[in-house]
Amino acid sequence: MATATNDTPAMTDRPLLPAGAPRHGGRFQNVLPIAPQGLREMLGILWAMWTAKPATTVPNRPIPVHTIDPATLPTVADGSLFRLGHSTVLLKLHGEFWLTDPVFAERASPFSFAGPRRFHAPPIALDDLPPLRAVILSHDHFDHLDRDAVVRVAARTGTFVAPLGVGDRLAGWGVDPAKVRQLDWWEATTVGAVTLTAVPARHFSGRTGRDRDRTLWTSWVIDAGASRIFFSGDTGYHEGFREIGARHGPFDVTLLENGGYDRRWPDVHMQPEQTLQAHLDLRGRWLLPVHNSTFDLAFHPWHEPLDRLLALAAARGVDLATPAIGARWSVAQPETGARWWRPLSAPDR
Repeated sequence: MATATNDTPAMTDRPLLPAGAPRHGGRFQNVLPIAPQGLREMLGILWAMWTAKPATTVPNRPIPVHTIDPATLPTVADGSLFRLGHSTVLLKLHGEFWLTDPVFAERASPFSFAGPRRFHAPPIALDDLPPLRAVILSHDHFDHLDRDAVVRVAARTGTFVAPLGVGDRLAGWGVDPAKVRQLDWWEATTVGAVTLTAVPARHFSGRTGRDRDRTLWTSWVIDAGASRIFFSGDTGYHEGFREIGARHGPFDVTLLENGGYDRRWPDVHMQPEQTLQAHLDLRGRWLLPVHNSTFDLAFHPWHEPLDRLLALAAARGVDLATPAIGARWSVAQPETGARWWRPLSAPDR
């Protein structure tokens, strides 16, 4: 595991990361290969999910949710950010709204009757979302790409920005292809006054047993001029974070995954120590963890990612923002936010 350091990253003579995503035989690949998981390993994980999960992976009390009044959204300040759950974040930049990895479904699953179920309702109903300048997609897994949500917001969304192949999936769902922009790693596009750059991640893709890695996975640099935001999507730790920080940092806030990790899949999701290291590599100012507190996707206690990251950030002097679900957080006037999960994580008396 990486040791945290806040040294300023320097560019090397030869970049660590290639100009585009590697691919072979019609499938995308990681720069640093991930450990293969065959049918036996996958079945073992699924069996453990069904039979060996401790009760602590799910909250035993309701998670506090700040309901968002849609009537107030036009008046919120630029640079406002709302966690809607998991990795779904609503941003206001240059007077317009942007949405990351929209998931409003009750379950992160292809089935309505099985699969990880939400701990809480979204703080705003899907149909109450404001018109969206763009939807920003990191990859096509069910906990990051909700087909029903995409189809229902398509008419009031100006642009969908997606990794290679994911845009084709949207078009197959009926989204107007003219609204879709697909990017390879290091490619950039400008939407309104915001420049979006797809940067490498270490993960995988697919929604069925037959389409693994047919579409790309990516992290995003969101450059609004007055503010610069990093959105990780899903990724394991990789040395390329330093190169991304050197090319595109510093960042006002990093929205980094922190949750859903396990020793059985160490290459594709970061442990909290690695989340902190990635933030330092990226030259981030504030760290705001996502990918937690909404779905039961691993074997750790539901609150453990936040507990561990809070202790790590305090030890390293890193500014950690933990707004409650639905609470407004400002890039221009950042604050730590309430440590809202602490009372919920205490054992019942």
